[in-house]
Amino acid sequence: MGNIGGMSSELRERAALVALLQRPGARWVEVALSVLERGSAVAVLAGEMRVQEALFADADPMESAIAEAERALTEWEAAGTGVHTCLDERYPSQLRSIHQMPPILFSRGQLMEERRAIAVVGTRQASENGLRIASAVARELAVNGVTVVSGLAKGIDTAAHRATLEAGGRTVAVIGTGISKFYPAENRGLQEQISRDGLVISQFWPDTPPNQRNFPMRNAVMSGYAAATVVVEAPWKSGARIQARLALEHGRSVVMPEQLLEHDWAREYAKKPGVHVVSGLRDLLAVVERLIAELNVGPDSLPEIPAIAWSR
Repeated sequence: MGNIGGMSSELRERAALVALLQRPGARWVEVALSVLERGSAVAVLAGEMRVQEALFADADPMESAIAEAERALTEWEAAGTGVHTCLDERYPSQLRSIHQMPPILFSRGQLMEERRAIAVVGTRQASENGLRIASAVARELAVNGVTVVSGLAKGIDTAAHRATLEAGGRTVAVIGTGISKFYPAENRGLQEQISRDGLVISQFWPDTPPNQRNFPMRNAVMSGYAAATVVVEAPWKSGARIQARLALEHGRSVVMPEQLLEHDWAREYAKKPGVHVVSGLRDLLAVVERLIAELNVGPDSLPEIPAIAWSR
């Protein structure tokens, strides 16, 4: 493909996708499906703007929209933000299989193909026991070469991220705000460290502030990004419970410690195919390794480790 107006065809496609998403009332899931079906954001944008071009013969609204989007791309990348569209080869392949696939991702840190990634999630109002379990799970996953994915929220998420970094492992934060925002504010330092040593990703425009509607959307991407989800501690209204449901919808497995069975929802979920209740870290790692192998995302087996009980 050639160079149009000084803009490479690849950049033109990226700019056209941004322009589509910026249109009033744009439904991002529908945009993603249309672009993937046509194989070209430029073609989809052209189809949507034919009427405008007919009404404004002296202007070229499509080229104006693409030029404006290209300026936004330049600004984002100048600020150190990676921009990845669903048309890019480097777009995370595991997200392509979920209905909620975001058409665009923003990143800070090292984006790579995650062959061994497990989400560790739980409530913001975590108990001391929950924090201990989250830290132990994340640490053992990290030292055994598994990427720990979480949502950078207070409580369980924070414990999982910190334990992974302390163990020298790789962690990915999937956040519910724009990539240039820090939420909660006290996790700013942690978010910056993850962007240096791991990866922070967001499906929202870079300046998007915290919004309650965004966090279930974030959970869907976190579920899709990981091979399985470990739910450490989660009451009925927790986003982690939502993620457990989404993970099963995505064909991902859910792993939970037996202590979680004190909740009605967890006992109900434990009956579902794809849910694994484990009694300790050795059991959890064995399940994780099997799930990773089944998804063909990591051929190496985890070394056996001593059993560690999760006593209350």
